[in-house]
Amino acid sequence: MSAIERQVGGSHYKDMPMQPIEVMQAVLTPDEYRGYLKGCILKYSMRAGRKEGTDDVGKAEHYRQFLTEWDAKNGK
Repeated sequence: MSAIERQVGGSHYKDMPMQPIEVMQAVLTPDEYRGYLKGCILKYSMRAGRKEGTDDVGKAEHYRQFLTEWDAKNGK
């Protein structure tokens, strides 16, 4: 399953006509978008275990999947 087809922690983004991650990709430069993904990986990795009721490890892995797919598509 591709990163855009899954969501960690509910379906609130998947239920939208266009997911925020798709908007980010459309309006940011490739370098900005890649930096955004890396920042999200860092944020959720550092927050893991500190905020009750969240799957921050799963979210970090989800953004890692977005980054891996982005890099594969863009020859990185």
